[in-house]
Amino acid sequence: MSFLRRRSPATPAGPDFDVLAMDPGDWPGNLGAGLLPAPDGTCQGVFLRYDLFGGRGPAMIIGNLPEGSPARDLAEGQIPFEAAQLLAALDMDEHVEVAETEDVPVMQGDNLLIVRRLKLTESRISCVQFDRSDGVLVTIASWDRPITDDLYALLKPLPAELFQQG
Repeated sequence: MSFLRRRSPATPAGPDFDVLAMDPGDWPGNLGAGLLPAPDGTCQGVFLRYDLFGGRGPAMIIGNLPEGSPARDLAEGQIPFEAAQLLAALDMDEHVEVAETEDVPVMQGDNLLIVRRLKLTESRISCVQFDRSDGVLVTIASWDRPITDDLYALLKPLPAELFQQG
């Protein structure tokens, strides 16, 4: 994804990397965003929670985790941070693991993505991941609906102002 770049460090209140997700204006439900701060104040990741269920829980969580983010360090079989956040938001405390993964080529505009589809032991969660050219890992976790290839066409860098405090 050659159009993505590191942001300048002039915006310490938000991430120093572009956040790839669906534009909030394109989403008919509620949107929430969260930053994963490091002890030194840097941003170790961003996740966006898209809620279509009228406050009864999210339909989808999209995470952007840069290289070095501790949320990327997973034990064997451990589910991604975004899938864990989805389960927590839905008040589900059952143990869920990654059962298998499959790499699938997908086109996003002129870019070829190698998407990892994660099959989880909770079959109502769809989860995919791909690496961007700037080293950021994008994870999409969806509740009770499959993630289809046309979703990738909706992903775009969000404006930095969306993540600034003040």
